[in-house]
Amino acid sequence: MRVLLFILMQAAVLVVVGVVGSILMSLLGIRLSPGNYAGLFVMCAIFGSVGSIVSLFMSKSMCKRAYGVEVITQPRNNAEAFLLKEVSSMAQRAGIAMPEVGIYYSAEPNAFATGASKDAALVAVSSGLLNNMSADEVRGVLGHEISHISNGDMVTMTLLQGVLNTFVYFFSYIIAQALSGFLNRSSDENSSGGGNFFVFYMVNSLLQMLFGILATIISMWFSRYREYRADAGSADLEGTDRMISALQALQRMKDLNVQKEGQFSALCINGGVSVSELFMSHPPLEKRIAALRARGR
Repeated sequence: MRVLLFILMQAAVLVVVGVVGSILMSLLGIRLSPGNYAGLFVMCAIFGSVGSIVSLFMSKSMCKRAYGVEVITQPRNNAEAFLLKEVSSMAQRAGIAMPEVGIYYSAEPNAFATGASKDAALVAVSSGLLNNMSADEVRGVLGHEISHISNGDMVTMTLLQGVLNTFVYFFSYIIAQALSGFLNRSSDENSSGGGNFFVFYMVNSLLQMLFGILATIISMWFSRYREYRADAGSADLEGTDRMISALQALQRMKDLNVQKEGQFSALCINGGVSVSELFMSHPPLEKRIAALRARGR
């Protein structure tokens, strides 16, 4: 059910943006003549990328507000001093600027990295992570997040999402335009779809949903790929054993039902191999541990 809701949400966003964009084009008097693929592609790129780019630049401030992250400027206790020291050391070894370091209060062991660039990033960890993991396990987690930053994963995901959205809008528009024109050759109605207005928008919306699902599968595949890379990066920074220990700690907490189903967004995802795995942003823990062990041989 969660996967279905996720797919529907992604498809709905694409459809809403596409419809709003078309309405704005109509209000502004922007019309694309049939065959003007260059102009169409530019407009699709604008509608497909602007939202992702804006979200990227706002990601750090949005996450701070959403999670209630308290940025550590002067450590108030040993845990905060430990985080600053470790992140500073890892950032230096990874060749990136010192990111902001913060803590947010949540019982769920979790961590995330975000920011618009390698030199303007944020690493945040939950109080639940600090309370339920050993120092070496926390180091493994921090190495994972630092690797996301040094790999430029946030920017890469934004670019990928923008490209995928662009092609979703572009091909949906072309096919809807051709189909509505074919079904309504006798119509003289001058719509942006080159045919019946209603048919064009119905077909365009349906295709955006279908292509949006395919785009989601592609972006989730890349997300899983970058998680393997971040695991490997943490292994390079802190040692394979520490990264494996961190993942095993998450696995133990999952087995003990400390984790609510589907909640670890930074490091963990539910196991099991099924069609739903196509829509997972993170690989199953078992596969990640196995990949690290195979890498260490």
